[in-house]
Formats: sequence, C-alpha cells, structure tokens
Amino acid sequence: MNILAFDIETIPDLDGGRRLYGFDGLSDEDVGRCMFQKRRQDTGGNEFLPLHLQRVAAVSIALRNRDGFKVWTLGTAESEEKEIISRFFEGIEKFGPDLVSWNGSGFDLPVLNYRAMRHGLSAPRFWELGANDQSFKWNNYISRYHWRHTDLMDVLGFYQGRGGVPLDEMAQLCGFPGKLGMHGSHVWENWLKGNIAGIRDYCETDALNTYLLYLRFELLRGNLVDEEYRRECTVVRETLKKTAKPHLDEFLAAWPPAQ
Repeated sequence: MNILAFDIETIPDLDGGRRLYGFDGLSDEDVGRCMFQKRRQDTGGNEFLPLHLQRVAAVSIALRNRDGFKVWTLGTAESEEKEIISRFFEGIEKFGPDLVSWNGSGFDLPVLNYRAMRHGLSAPRFWELGANDQSFKWNNYISRYHWRHTDLMDVLGFYQGRGGVPLDEMAQLCGFPGKLGMHGSHVWENWLKGNIAGIRDYCETDALNTYLLYLRFELLRGNLVDEEYRRECTVVRETLKKTAKPHLDEFLAAWPPAQ
C-alpha cells in the first residue's frame, strides 16, 4: 500500500498577469483585482481564473504506506512555488505512489503541470507511458481510465462533467468534517494578509477529506470490507491525535466516532 491523496491551493499568477495584460506598476492586490475583473468580463460573470494563470500556494499530502499514515504540506510557509512543485514530482519519481484526488484531473494536476513547465522542471516518472517501464503502458498517471491516479470525482461521476460534486458536500454527506474555517475562495484574501500557515492548514484538511473518501470508495468497490475500512479510519484518527495540531484537533472533533 502506497496511497498518496493530495490537494492544492492556488492564488492568481501575478507575474503572468503583469506579463500578459500589462498590469505593471500595480500592487499585488490590484493586479489580482484586475485579473479577476478581466475574467468576469471575458466569461460574463465567472471570475475563476484559467488554469494557466493559477499559481500554486500549497500542496498537501495524506500518505498511507506500510510505515503508517502521515499528513503534511510540502515545503514551508517560506518556500517558493518552484520548490513546492519540485517536491511533489520528486516524491512521485522516488516512490511511485498511487495518486488520489478530488477533481485532480480537471484542476490540480493540470495546474501543477503548467507551473512545472513555467519553472522548467522535469517529471519523467509522472509522464512515463511504457517506453522505459512496460508496467506503465497499462497503468499510468496520464490515462483517465487507469488507477495509478484516481480522480474520485471523475470516477464516481462516470467520467461525465455533470457528474461532478463538491468535495466539501460529499465529505459531509459521508460523515466526514468537510471544510473547516476556510474555503478555496478565501485563499487569495488570506494570502494578501500573510496567513500562509492558515492556507497550508486548510489544504491539509482537504487532503484528509480526500483520503477518507478514498477509503469509502475502496469499501464501495470491495477492496476493503467493513472491518478493514474501520481499522483504516482508526489509523487516521490515532495519527491525528499524536500529531496534536490545532487544525487537526478541530478536524477530529468534527469527525463523529461512528464513521
């Protein structure tokens, strides 16, 4: 078992906004405001920026392997984006885990790939399709229908756009905490306030919700029986208790024992 559930948080790519739209001379806050306004004009009201103009603010990991369970955020609050993304792909290069995400095919991985391109990074293991390792021909990170990366939302929705649902709502419906204290729409304002630690903590809870939904998915498709599923949940609970961080304590307090 080597399961890596992950989630990312993003902010506007301010350098990209200045380069593409000529927003030089403006403060970071004003550049972001202009980028959102331009997006609203282009789409008729939707201010969600296109993938190539998202900058990675945090990448959080929930990892289950033979050594146990661990949740953390890559790098530190001071780490540059290039270092964070490099650490993500280096982990894939070294350990070859099975990735798990919620809408990772539609958002997280494309953003990570665009940003890796921007920074000139290399990720050969992630892009392996069987030329150097035959096992990747039939099970790789790129194919939508392979299991080396499981986008839970995509799979559960039968690979149809109308089948997508929010991570927060699905987590709560399954008895998990869902989002606590922050939402993706609050990341930019928290970044402007310098609350990078809060963004990283929030990202970790999303990675946790994703991993717990993966356990429920494994129960659904018969890879875990009920006793095994509950044992895996206990592993997560006990790990979070030992970690003793306020945001993880809050997560535990919002997670009913019966789940």
